[in-house]
Amino acid sequence: MPETIKNYINGEWVDASQGKTFECCNPADHREVLGLIPDSDSDDIDKAVSAARAAFPAWRDTPAPKRGEVLYRVAEILVKRKKELGELCCREMGKVIAESLGDVQEAIDMAYYMAGEGRRLQGETIPSELPCKDAKSVRVPVGVFAQITPWNFPTAIPIWKLAPAILCGNTVVFKPSEESPVCATRLVEIFEEAGLPPGVLNLVHGFGESAGDPLVRHPEVDGVSFTGSNAVGEQLAVICATQHKEFMMETGGKNPIIIMDDANLELAVEGALWGAFGTTGQRCTAASRLIIQDGIYDVFLKSFTEKATKITIGNGLNTKNQMGPIISTEQYEKVLSYIEIGQKEGATLHLGGNAYKEGDCAHGTFIEPTIFTNVKPDMRIAQEEIFGPVVSIIRASDLGMAIEIANDIQFGLSAAIYSQDVNQTAIAERDLDAGLVYINASTIGAEIQLPFGGTKHTGAGPREAGGRGGALDLYTKWKIIYRDFSGRLQKAQIDD
Repeated sequence: MPETIKNYINGEWVDASQGKTFECCNPADHREVLGLIPDSDSDDIDKAVSAARAAFPAWRDTPAPKRGEVLYRVAEILVKRKKELGELCCREMGKVIAESLGDVQEAIDMAYYMAGEGRRLQGETIPSELPCKDAKSVRVPVGVFAQITPWNFPTAIPIWKLAPAILCGNTVVFKPSEESPVCATRLVEIFEEAGLPPGVLNLVHGFGESAGDPLVRHPEVDGVSFTGSNAVGEQLAVICATQHKEFMMETGGKNPIIIMDDANLELAVEGALWGAFGTTGQRCTAASRLIIQDGIYDVFLKSFTEKATKITIGNGLNTKNQMGPIISTEQYEKVLSYIEIGQKEGATLHLGGNAYKEGDCAHGTFIEPTIFTNVKPDMRIAQEEIFGPVVSIIRASDLGMAIEIANDIQFGLSAAIYSQDVNQTAIAERDLDAGLVYINASTIGAEIQLPFGGTKHTGAGPREAGGRGGALDLYTKWKIIYRDFSGRLQKAQIDD
């Protein structure tokens, strides 16, 4: 029997108000039902937001180092349960076990890092222009945050949001993706075990229209953090702007790897394979465009193709497999439709392009590693995020042309260049319009101690992760304090 999953509101595990549920299945084998999930609505959202609002004053007034101690305990529990959580991630999301364990490790790293911020929530103390007066800035929490997360990093991305929000003194209503609700539940159970007070973190499962939309629109929600599709993110941005809510979104990418004639070929091929087909291409930082200089094009394509044909596909719990399934039937059909679009646009289907149903894959949503050549930069497959194991290869005559192609998209999340020429890499570092730039490395590999996010349509608002310049700027607001101890009226900027 599948596990019955519940919402978590004000420290209690409860069913959805209407008693409705939906199934969550293993994308590698749809016959395996992992859980019966609450199909929540606005009534459940109201209860969760009310709990978060009631818990806010006491949590806000809890000293930040004490809030950090809860995150230390979360990190310690995550360490102990890493194998269990990694296997669950593999079964629920589909990524291979090595990547699933990496997902949990990233959550561990973020929990430890943000716990330390409990003793580093610095403001500034600066000189006043007047005698017997001091001036300082302090960070204070925003209030109640709505946090909506995607399915592709079901442990890491929630911790990216939960840890800094809670550390900074906010309370949270967490609405995870309906595709990865069991991982989200395990994570909230860990916060509960770590001693987080009731109401500080509330979990409401459900779908975007019935649970996510009323959560974002709720008048008692002060801020929204969203990771997901660009279309949904832009709708939420409008709602938050009209209601004066704090808002952050990270909504995807169409990330390029530039490979120059002087690149280390073996290193570039390995980086391109990891970027294109790691996590089955289901990363916002996936390298879905390879921009290859003419002189190395043929030898690169030959080696890249040979290695792509050797990628083993199947259930990620089998350590021999290198690529797992597409998350859902809907996403599976979307990826296959883009493969058809690419062919109709005139690109050459160089490798793959088919559903994969061999052996144990017959009951899952698997697609072969797919390579398109003769791709023009303005084709849809080179402009739109596909979120699957599909890569477009584009020729460039020189670095200037490569950078122009790389930048000529609506997204600007991650970009990479392979070259042994320090001057070329310096130019690329300066001119690539992306939030993350990698030199002689793939487009994947961001670290939690630096902000994560991009330019253009990739996102809006403060960035994820990191400290200053990142998550702390989303989950706190500045309060400026002037204290005059002169005992007389002093008028700043007014001549005596």
